[in-house]
Amino acid sequence: MKYFPLGLILFTGALSSTATAQSVPTPSGSTGAPAQNILAANCSMCHGQSHMSDLDVRDRSSLLKGGKRGPAIVPGKSADSLLFHAIKRDGALKMPPGGKALSAADVDTIRKWIDGGAPWNSAAPVQQSTWWSFRKPVRPPVPAVKDQAWVKNPIDAFILARLEKEGLRPSPEADRRTLIRRASFDLLGLPPDPKDVEQFVNDKSPDAWEKLVDRYLASPRYGERWARYWLDLVRYADTSGFETDHFFPNGWRYRDYVIDSFNKDKPYTTFVQEQIAADEIWPDNLELEGGIHLSAKKQEDVNRRIGTSMYTVGSFPIEFTYYGDQWRAEWESDATDVTGAAFMGLTFGCARCHDHKFDPIKQKDYYSLSAFFAGSEEREIPLVSQFDILTYTRSMPLISQAEAMKHMLRGGGRGGAARRADGSAKVDAAGDAGQQNAANTQANAQADAPPARSGAATTPERAAMFQKLGELYARLPDHYATANVLAHSEFMPETHILGKGDFKSVGAKVEPAFPSFLNPGPPIEEPMNGPFVPQRRKALALWLTSPDHPLLSRVMVNRIWQGHFGEGIVRTPNDFGRQGDPPTHPELLDWLATEFASRGYSIKQMHRLIMLSNTYRMSSVATPENFRKDPDNFLLSRMNRQRLNADELRDTMLATSGNLNLKMGGMGIIVPLTKEEIEAARMPNLWPPNPDPREYDRRTIYLQMKRSMTLPMLQTFDAPDTALSCPRRDTSTVAPQALTLMNSDFSVAEADKFAELLVKESGNDPEAQVRNAWRRAFGRAPKDDESKMALDYLSRNSLSRLCLLIFNLNEFIYVD
Repeated sequence: MKYFPLGLILFTGALSSTATAQSVPTPSGSTGAPAQNILAANCSMCHGQSHMSDLDVRDRSSLLKGGKRGPAIVPGKSADSLLFHAIKRDGALKMPPGGKALSAADVDTIRKWIDGGAPWNSAAPVQQSTWWSFRKPVRPPVPAVKDQAWVKNPIDAFILARLEKEGLRPSPEADRRTLIRRASFDLLGLPPDPKDVEQFVNDKSPDAWEKLVDRYLASPRYGERWARYWLDLVRYADTSGFETDHFFPNGWRYRDYVIDSFNKDKPYTTFVQEQIAADEIWPDNLELEGGIHLSAKKQEDVNRRIGTSMYTVGSFPIEFTYYGDQWRAEWESDATDVTGAAFMGLTFGCARCHDHKFDPIKQKDYYSLSAFFAGSEEREIPLVSQFDILTYTRSMPLISQAEAMKHMLRGGGRGGAARRADGSAKVDAAGDAGQQNAANTQANAQADAPPARSGAATTPERAAMFQKLGELYARLPDHYATANVLAHSEFMPETHILGKGDFKSVGAKVEPAFPSFLNPGPPIEEPMNGPFVPQRRKALALWLTSPDHPLLSRVMVNRIWQGHFGEGIVRTPNDFGRQGDPPTHPELLDWLATEFASRGYSIKQMHRLIMLSNTYRMSSVATPENFRKDPDNFLLSRMNRQRLNADELRDTMLATSGNLNLKMGGMGIIVPLTKEEIEAARMPNLWPPNPDPREYDRRTIYLQMKRSMTLPMLQTFDAPDTALSCPRRDTSTVAPQALTLMNSDFSVAEADKFAELLVKESGNDPEAQVRNAWRRAFGRAPKDDESKMALDYLSRNSLSRLCLLIFNLNEFIYVD
């Protein structure tokens, strides 16, 4: 059972199912108003405008009519009323859903109301929208606190007010070495440089901390660190997953687009709009204009459009393409799910097969949302001018020659089906579909195999042809840059509700519409007949980023907060619905959401605001009283200690050893695997290591993410499942993690590099080597007992073994 401090329970009672509405005065002489208010506060979110199960509790006639299960009430007979038994929870139907039952007093009020004939007061002012996250954020006043000296900015006031209410004191400020290490990992995902540590520790100016934060925010490493979080969120990978696991040749451009967006501090609303509908909001013809280079305006619009690549890197087996309707249904479902999770923090996917069991998301709402993506499809577009395209096509004779030579080499000694010039297999025109498919399968398999597997004898002629082919490929021009983005299909398909989500079970037709339980937004107006240019995704993007949307800002500031504290104010960052955790500091969350909007949706400004607070600078050490009253740190009386995730751990080992290659961008790097690791791959020939060894030392975000085979070290340290939106990585502690840090080829190799660096910088003096090792790994000098133990270990082991030992220390993989 999850522990909640008593003060938190009392405080969040206002958010529980029995108290989500503001109290409404009962008109004198009315016996219906108290019951009406209970229904409004606890039932109308799902059984109001949303009409879940076809039930509406907002008027008496609807209650008498009932929904799919029949009448909700029988006036004068509570024992025969489905509503009463549902809220009493004495049957199969238990309402409200989840574990938040009505109080005994509320149940008794409903019973007496039904037994009294269920009178209804139409004039009673009844609360409508009830769930906290579905109401537009309203900026709350900053609370007054006793210890004003502790407050650096309003964040501190909200946190301290709760602590003072519970009789707790915040932990003291962490020391400077801890702070710079914390800031470096939070903003850069890397350990601080030892020189930067000493500079900050010795900087006595009153704005030393502010200057450090600003410098880190301006670093290109910042975009790499925070892009990693966003890529987890939108289930990014370089391959499609499943058995075939086909490759996205341009998927990496989306990754680089995200890194660049964070580094440029692109307003979050613009970031969202570009990913959903850049082509509709910033339309630009793709008839590339003349000239050697694209104009600045066209280049900007093309770069914006790469944001829509988010919808082209989902997890799909290519077998879905056997049925066009299935492919379209699965793609629209993936687009709907990731949109709901990433931008709204809601589990829309639950409503694909049936009405959501806990939130007011009807199955019709789900397919109405998916209809915004109908008429959109993936398309490859050039990122260069027409001049560059024609310059490339000028070399087609050489390209054709290389292709012909390749097919000649592949065909030697094969037998089987004859082959056309394009490499596909020939079959008799009268051959049936089965024969054609078999021939195509054979041709595809042969195409996947390298020439060395052709079975042909190696002759001087073939060797010469191989050499000639290699020389020819080396002379060929690089293909011009392209990107896979969303575009409009030639026709606008209809959207239907699918029974149980099955593309073969076609139900009622639906039109694009915003979820009924949120800000409804303007109606979608489209011509009923004739072709038209779709503007559906534009409407969706503008609705999501409108100032009245209740979720967009709340969800994003919660994610930023989580990135700094390890836990969000809402600890279920992808579930702001009834099954999610309530906010620990609801007023602070709304204040941050409104502040985010007032600052132009600048993510960097929110980082700065949070990091300049005293709340962020607290020590992670809890006092006995604080730990006793708040063991899970819901009240934030201290900083949370956090473990490095898989990417950060690998990058930190590379940085500490002085081996990190900071080259940015480009196609995902394939690194070598051990013999045992490569044997686990289904198709080892599709894991060809990059020929440049320096590329292996790039940051982890630039490694190829193959859905069917996660890099073993990353998988051991809880890399996410890229088939789904991952709002927060798991943190497990299992034996293979220790074995990986102690014995893996990567760990041993980086320990050797670390040792070489220490010798280069400190010579052969063991004491100097130990001091330098501690400064590089932990940002501090070793304590006397640590130095003594390290030197004793060095007397019996090599410097490389000491470096490997350092990689395995808790302080190396945890951040205070």
